[in-house]
Amino acid sequence: QVHLVESGGGLVQPGGSLRLSCVVSGVIVRGQAMVWYRQAPGKQRELVASMTSGTDTYYYDLVKGRFTFYRDNAKNMVYLQMNDLKPEDTAVYYCNTFPISAWGQGTQVTVSS
Repeated sequence: QVHLVESGGGLVQPGGSLRLSCVVSGVIVRGQAMVWYRQAPGKQRELVASMTSGTDTYYYDLVKGRFTFYRDNAKNMVYLQMNDLKPEDTAVYYCNTFPISAWGQGTQVTVSS
């Protein structure tokens, strides 16, 4: 059974940075496709970034060039480095496997001055 725990969110000013972490249990991240989603208030959950079972990564156009998705196989964790944050990045962020398994609680990111 897959279990995901996200952390690292918080309040940051526009232009700031955060690194989100996701502890993964129940599956080995090495060789597992993974994704990051986010959900803003009143909006549907949307895909932010994905990583194939290899190391190829893909990013939603609005975050391309600002966000970096990477994993640590030794720690069985994945990360989302977010730079140059904008108010429109405010949302709850979730990691997951692909295909999607059970959702974690997410981590809140608020970008505001």
